[in-house]
Amino acid sequence: MNRQNLPKDILASIARGAVIPASPLALDSTRRLDERRQRALMRYYIDAGAGGVAVGMHFTQFEIRKPGIDLFEPVLRICSDEIDRYASATGRSIIKVAGINGRTPEALKQAEQARELGYHTAIVSMAAFGSAMEQELIHHVRELAKVMPLFGFYLLTGVGGIKLPYHFWRELVEVENVVGIKIAPFDRYGTVDVVRALADSGRSEEITLYTGNDDSIIYDLITPYRFGDASTARTVRIRGGLLGQWGCWTKRAVELHERLLKVIDSGEPISPELLTLSAQITDANAALFDPAHDFRGSIPGVNEILRRQGLLEGIWTLKRDEVLSPGQLEEIDRVCAAYPHLTDDEFVRANLNRWLS
Repeated sequence: MNRQNLPKDILASIARGAVIPASPLALDSTRRLDERRQRALMRYYIDAGAGGVAVGMHFTQFEIRKPGIDLFEPVLRICSDEIDRYASATGRSIIKVAGINGRTPEALKQAEQARELGYHTAIVSMAAFGSAMEQELIHHVRELAKVMPLFGFYLLTGVGGIKLPYHFWRELVEVENVVGIKIAPFDRYGTVDVVRALADSGRSEEITLYTGNDDSIIYDLITPYRFGDASTARTVRIRGGLLGQWGCWTKRAVELHERLLKVIDSGEPISPELLTLSAQITDANAALFDPAHDFRGSIPGVNEILRRQGLLEGIWTLKRDEVLSPGQLEEIDRVCAAYPHLTDDEFVRANLNRWLS
């Protein structure tokens, strides 16, 4: 499937910039898939106004692919079916993004499954490649691009990603079937490498940048990136977000994203209030993502918010030792009390029974 085969409204939504939450995995107390709550999460994201949903990434847990667990296909199928059914009932088109992981043969199988299940694009993790040569990584992307449109993915090294320099991204943006890139190294140097590679390619009208830097969401979205002298430089922007942070409090994320697009598209000056809000979101993200303990509590942290709201039954993951870190619960309590304007508790409370029905 080529980008030309994507529905026009889906391609336009990707290009405009969308809120795409990275969906967690809903498990019950026996650590089995909780289909009812997995479907409820899809309904929540759609009603919150998300432009898409990403399934099969870090927050859905890479372990869903392991033999004996075998949840990759069931989870992607359930989420795709529910998005199609619920989005159709609400009259909306939702971007469906499938997370792809592993070496090329395994990744190709996942991409083929995702395409058959109706996903519009795949996001490609390089975590399995370790210290492989750049050309091996580019070959991997080119092979996957033959199956379906792709998002490139610069994954934080703290959760399994690898360093990917400018030269890698400069080659990747030349792959025809790449429609977007999620930039998530949690590092300003790495972020600039990706943006500069796209600016130098001249393909910024064809490839849309999405922030995955949960620690600097607003900063990424309000920054006009410009490289070179005034006569030759092009301005490139990060237009959307594909974020674990947006897997909770999604209603507020949608409102924020719309506000930011209006500001940058109109050329309005950036207000000090927006910069303050940026710092508050970073503070909240620190509590949820647990950088104090090398991000070990990131999935349980987001799950804890969803548990408090009633969307998840508990914070369980497929790894029994993946729990909240010491002091993390208190930090989550602190930021919830300090920044109620970042939460969407009332929205969830008003709709939860319907989503769970």
